[in-house]
Amino acid sequence: MAAPKKGRRSPGGQGRPGRVLALILIAMVALTGGMFASGHTTPRLGIDLAGGTSFTLEAKNQPGKPNAINKTNMDTAVGIIERRVNGLGVTEAEVQTQGSKHIIVNIPRGTNAKQARQQVGTTAQLGFRPVLTATAGVKAPEPTPASSADKGKGSQSGDKSADGKNKPSGSSSASTGPQGRPVTDALKADGTPTPQATASVSDGKKDDAKKDDAKKDDKKAPTPPPTPGAGDVAALQKQLDALDCSTKESRSKANEAASAAKPTDPIVACRKDGSVKEILGPVAVEGASIKDANAVFDSQGGKGWLVQLKFNSSGAKKFADVTGQLAGKPSPQNQFAIVLDGEVVSDPSVSTSIVGGQAEISGGFTQQSAQDLANVLSYGALPLSFDVVTEQTVTAALGGEQLRAGLIAGAIGLALVVLYLVIYYRGLALVALASLACSAVLTYTIMVLLGPAIGFALNLPAVCGAIVAIGITADSFIVYFERIRDEIREGRTLRPAVERGWPRARRTILVSDFVSFLAAAVLFIVTVGKVQGFAFTLGLTTLLDVVVVFLFTKPLMTILARRKFFASGHPWSGLDPQRLGAKPPLRASRRRPSATVDPKEA
Repeated sequence: MAAPKKGRRSPGGQGRPGRVLALILIAMVALTGGMFASGHTTPRLGIDLAGGTSFTLEAKNQPGKPNAINKTNMDTAVGIIERRVNGLGVTEAEVQTQGSKHIIVNIPRGTNAKQARQQVGTTAQLGFRPVLTATAGVKAPEPTPASSADKGKGSQSGDKSADGKNKPSGSSSASTGPQGRPVTDALKADGTPTPQATASVSDGKKDDAKKDDAKKDDKKAPTPPPTPGAGDVAALQKQLDALDCSTKESRSKANEAASAAKPTDPIVACRKDGSVKEILGPVAVEGASIKDANAVFDSQGGKGWLVQLKFNSSGAKKFADVTGQLAGKPSPQNQFAIVLDGEVVSDPSVSTSIVGGQAEISGGFTQQSAQDLANVLSYGALPLSFDVVTEQTVTAALGGEQLRAGLIAGAIGLALVVLYLVIYYRGLALVALASLACSAVLTYTIMVLLGPAIGFALNLPAVCGAIVAIGITADSFIVYFERIRDEIREGRTLRPAVERGWPRARRTILVSDFVSFLAAAVLFIVTVGKVQGFAFTLGLTTLLDVVVVFLFTKPLMTILARRKFFASGHPWSGLDPQRLGAKPPLRASRRRPSATVDPKEA
């Protein structure tokens, strides 16, 4: 007898629907709480809804480079422009190629249009600068009288460290960081060196380098780059002390000021991560001298990921000269900074003079960090310049009108869906409306949280995708409701009808949602710009439809099937057997044949 009872349990049965409902309700509360905790309660708006500025850039070949306009260089230029726009604090900007030689840049409202024009229209500036002074990236505190007294003593007996012990008097000659420590000690204590910063540079030909250097010394010593005078050093030290690299805004201002300086002038700059600020000498090697830069994995030498550089003839000579001068100096004067648009992307140390025009930067790289540095170094060889051919201010008025029209259309469509559900499904319409509300809460909170997380911006096509999703979600409910009603027409009561109708409905819902999600994924991959917003929203709401149907609609129907209003087939429940034209109950029809063969009655 145990086997038949077990067999009566229909596939797809759900023994504890309350727990499943509690799970999705907890997720909704968590997402809503995270939304308010993040301080963002409305989605980020795209340029068509918030307004902004649109630039069209036209690429031009630099002299001597007639075939530089190609897909690789244009994609590299897009990366440069995105980097600059992000430096302005803009995360929802759109930068994309249009045709073979144009780039479209859309920057939402709130960004300085003049500053943005200057940033996106200039050529990338990459250079190698020697490091003169380096210290921690925070702003230096104001000096106190006690510290002045300590400085007077330090010239005789050396500075004192934080634990009260005297340091060697020789270290007092180094410039001091914001904590009153020598710069080299500040770098060690703060743990600021990154894999890029601590990388050593070599070409694997030390013996040849020594021979070549000896020959050059016999002929003519290399001319050292110009160094700042005493007055310039004092001014630069003052700028260094006042600079705070710990915030993105201050780094952006410092990068802008450094990029505006002449190549022959020393600058004060921040490292990319903000952990270190440095005084850098004039440009010793221009970025245009780089012929190639690649990230490779050294499996034989055991160095791991490294970046290989190749210079042209003039760049090779300059690089050999500057590395020869830096190799014998103490840290951080033995480092050179790789500066892109005023920002220090890496500052490796030099172990020996490098000749031959080939070098490698190694030391603790990951694949991603090595590739990033190689891409940055490739920017210096980009033989393109850009002119701003059009500049257009986009107001939010047109987008706002279209948004209002779209929302009105969506509201009318939603009202018609609700009216149809109430008239046709009656009590079941409450389940559909509750499921739609659950889907709306999940969709809204996730869109809001994706704004600060990945820079997702809600534009008009994305709104259209959300409106289309209403029909997809409602279609899933209708499929399930109709399966339940079919089971009731076969003569089953509500509880077994809910469980037996679920496997068939589940199959249909998954196939339908899979097709919709596949279409959204393909559309997202093969398109660019605003159409991607439509595809992203459509794909997101399709996934949420599966979550809502499985974790909300199904368990809710299981619970309601146990309530008298629905289980008894009330006329207003939408599950009235008489209105559905149900057959006689299956159990009653099975009992009659067994009664006719009773031998006593025979």
